[in-house]
Amino acid sequence: MTDLRTRAATPDDVDTVLAFWKTAAEGTSISDDRDGVERLVARDPGALILAERAGELVGTVIAGFDGWRCHLYRLAVHPGHRRRGVGGALLTTAEERFVALGGRRGDAMVLTRNVTAQHAWRAAGYSPEEQWRRWVKPLTES
Repeated sequence: MTDLRTRAATPDDVDTVLAFWKTAAEGTSISDDRDGVERLVARDPGALILAERAGELVGTVIAGFDGWRCHLYRLAVHPGHRRRGVGGALLTTAEERFVALGGRRGDAMVLTRNVTAQHAWRAAGYSPEEQWRRWVKPLTES
């Protein structure tokens, strides 16, 4: 894993990340567009974390901190690089970011149908809190 590097995304990475998510991410988000990712990188430059191996994007995670809670989104690893430490390296980087910012607990958005992701999150020490349910309301028409 010594050839694996994690770093914060820059505005120049936006198109690469969007293309990567089409291959590696499960499901889509209302913010999976150029404007949404550019806004994320501009507002919180350290939140979108990339994993690269030999200069190739092999994983992403969004580690958003609002000053109170630590939220993890878009943990995605390229199918050809899974089970090689990429997800763990991304989560370690995200958790270190949270601790440095004063965060106390991370929570992750995981699709209920994504059993593979659930195994990965459990292996990383996360567990579901069944008493909670996510409630959403779109604020714009897509």
